[in-house]
Amino acid sequence: MKFHPCRITVIKKELYKDLVNSFVKNPNSIEKCKFLKENQEFIVKNPYNIPENMCASAWADIRTYIITMATGGEFDFMINTESTLAICADPFRPVIFMIERLQNG
Repeated sequence: MKFHPCRITVIKKELYKDLVNSFVKNPNSIEKCKFLKENQEFIVKNPYNIPENMCASAWADIRTYIITMATGGEFDFMINTESTLAICADPFRPVIFMIERLQNG
C-alpha cells in the first residue's frame, strides 16, 4: 500500500498545575514535557514506523490520526480537511500536535 507522507508538528506543550497539585505526591517533580520541543517537526513516510526522536507514548496516542491522513482520510470538521490536531494523553502535561498530509513526498 502506498502512503501519503505526513508532517507532525508539536504545536503546544501544557502543564496542568491544578491537577498536578491535586494528585501528584511530589508536585515539584512534574514539568512540561522535556522530550519534545514546540515547533519540532517529524516527517512520516510510513505510519507504521515511528520517526526518529519521537516520543513512543505520544506516537501511540496519535498514530491512528496519522494512519487516517496517510491513507487519504479527511477530518471534515477542520478548516483544512487534510490536517487535524491530536494530543498526547498525559493527564498532567499533554502535548498537542498538528498532523498534515503532504501533497508531495
